[in-house]
Amino acid sequence: MSAAPQKVYLASRSPRRRELLKQIGVAFEVLLLRDHPGRNVDVDESQQPGEGPDDYVRRVCRIKADAGWERVLQRRLRRFPVLAADTVVCVEDVILGKPPDPSHAAKMLRLLSGREHRVLTAVTLKLEDRVELVVSESRVRFGELSQADIEAYVASGEATDKAGAYAIQGRAGAFVTELHGSYSGIMGLPLHETAQLLKNF
Repeated sequence: MSAAPQKVYLASRSPRRRELLKQIGVAFEVLLLRDHPGRNVDVDESQQPGEGPDDYVRRVCRIKADAGWERVLQRRLRRFPVLAADTVVCVEDVILGKPPDPSHAAKMLRLLSGREHRVLTAVTLKLEDRVELVVSESRVRFGELSQADIEAYVASGEATDKAGAYAIQGRAGAFVTELHGSYSGIMGLPLHETAQLLKNF
């Protein structure tokens, strides 16, 4: 089996994913996917009618990898694999995305209070026509959150721009009573699965 690729392009704006890749010693360059004035965004992340969280996370992750590869070709960059990831938090089959404002964040936290939810993170590697995708699933249970807990957490600013309105590596770690699965997957990049994907690629 050949060695892991010497470098990858990370198609993500997430500082957490950068930290996690550094943690396992993967050399990478960030490939920013952005919205251009007057043009569509690179990745439309809206959920399709009837689409469940598992199908959704795979599809969006795949689109991110395709958009990243498109960038590599457009900019005539050296051809290294593109690594993309997408994380969703879901209660039953309801996807909790990034809250658009503090009141939505509070509403999501109320929904997560005292119950179990799933965190799905898909990781895709793409090089030329070769695409490999893996999904990590974790189950997280929160203790009962009081209104004061929720208000203090939302006021801390940590809920902003986080799927499900929380960051497990931050203050929300204190909400977790039980966790089954990948801690790094809940942060946005499951390290074991990512390392295996790179090794097998």
